[in-house]
Amino acid sequence: MRKRTGRESQGSRLTVLGQPALITVCVYVAFVLVGAGVGWLVDVLADWLVTLPWAPLQGPAELVASLPAPALSAAGAVAGLVLGLVAQYEQLVVRLSGERVVLTRKGREQEFPRDAVATVFRDGEQLVLLGHDGGELTRQECDLDARRVADAFTEHGYAWADVDPHQDEFRRWVPGSPGLPESANAILKARQESLEKKSPSDDDVRELREELARLGVVVRDEKRRQYWRTLPKAGPAAE
Repeated sequence: MRKRTGRESQGSRLTVLGQPALITVCVYVAFVLVGAGVGWLVDVLADWLVTLPWAPLQGPAELVASLPAPALSAAGAVAGLVLGLVAQYEQLVVRLSGERVVLTRKGREQEFPRDAVATVFRDGEQLVLLGHDGGELTRQECDLDARRVADAFTEHGYAWADVDPHQDEFRRWVPGSPGLPESANAILKARQESLEKKSPSDDDVRELREELARLGVVVRDEKRRQYWRTLPKAGPAAE
């Protein structure tokens, strides 16, 4: 039987990066306890409101007060559990080997072969993978420990950068910015409108980022402001 070489062993080894089990359990417990506590407070408040000669929302308060005492606490605990599930669903999980990187967040899985990844770095609270053309393969919200993530990528032979190697190339976007490929300004305008909404849609922001990437434009956000750069092989710029 042929022995494995060090390179083969490294390539087949899998590292999974996610929130530690203890933290996940603590988050669930905290949400459940807070939810149960809120339910109990609502019950107490409702009992107090129905004793007043007049108070706003007395009708709903009487309905709440008529429920069995444990019911609201139980409902709050269930709501807390649901919030815990949502929080876990939104967390980034990184599966990493010497052959590929697999990122999973919000039920969406992205896989990148090792050879496609040129550089990996953290940009604030985001994990960014760059391709060999300087374009972003992906940019994902990441609340994992930064040092732990950096060490895992480095151990598997990926090039890790402490800062964005292209950070000096970004320019702030304003309507009609020159130097952008045709139609990019219109996409950036639509994306800016989405970012400025009270609750911006992650799907809209992500999809418009991908549209820009197809035009050879890389975009990053800072306090709802957009900054852009173009790839060296981008199409002819608009005058």
